Amino acid sequence: MNTKVLLILFFFCASFIQNSDAQSDYRVGLLPAINVNKSLGRGWAVNFKYELRQFALQGNYSSSPESAFEYDLSDFIFIASKKVGLNNSLAGGYLFRLRGTTVIHRTIQQFTIVSNYNAFRLAHRISTDQTFEPREPTTFRLRYRLTAELPLNGESVDPGEWYAKISNEYLNSLQDKSYDLEIRLIPLLGYQFTDNNKLEFGPDYRISSFLESSPRSVYWLSVNWFVKL
Repeated sequence: MNTKVLLILFFFCASFIQNSDAQSDYRVGLLPAINVNKSLGRGWAVNFKYELRQFALQGNYSSSPESAFEYDLSDFIFIASKKVGLNNSLAGGYLFRLRGTTVIHRTIQQFTIVSNYNAFRLAHRISTDQTFEPREPTTFRLRYRLTAELPLNGESVDPGEWYAKISNEYLNSLQDKSYDLEIRLIPLLGYQFTDNNKLEFGPDYRISSFLESSPRSVYWLSVNWFVKL
């Protein structure tokens, strides 16, 4: 059953990408990140994440891509969370972004529900954030993400085993009465080294600006390392 679910989700991702406007622009880049998690007891936990964006190619679907090797930005993210039920948690945090000489600040609020089934785990995350950038109106965003995690051996993910994680996210943003919607499809392959150490990698596809203009796509190669202290 796991294999069938994976094939359906990957086919959906591929179909979505192929239906993009032939005249729309796209960029391709690398998205590495490290996540460090620490449990504080009594349901509290903290997370630190460092992520950078490095572009490699750009173009549109009607022509050949051009080399565009360019560092974009670095994010430093701090999140504190508290369990409010058996599988629910509330969290709040802060993002510090460096883009060239520009410093960007973001406040984050989120609510997560995790459901465990016999063969997979399903997580719903609803979050809001507010981005403050010099000389720009504040950006307000509302996000919903659905994530399925499926072990590829047995019914749970154990050390020394592979697993799949597929996420679909809808990101609504509003800045000075200008609204946009970004859709993200992220199928990842993961490997659990130990109970406290795992690695995930795969494509991260994002499409936006398709409501009132030509779509803009970004293809990332996502590489995420997770560590528990």
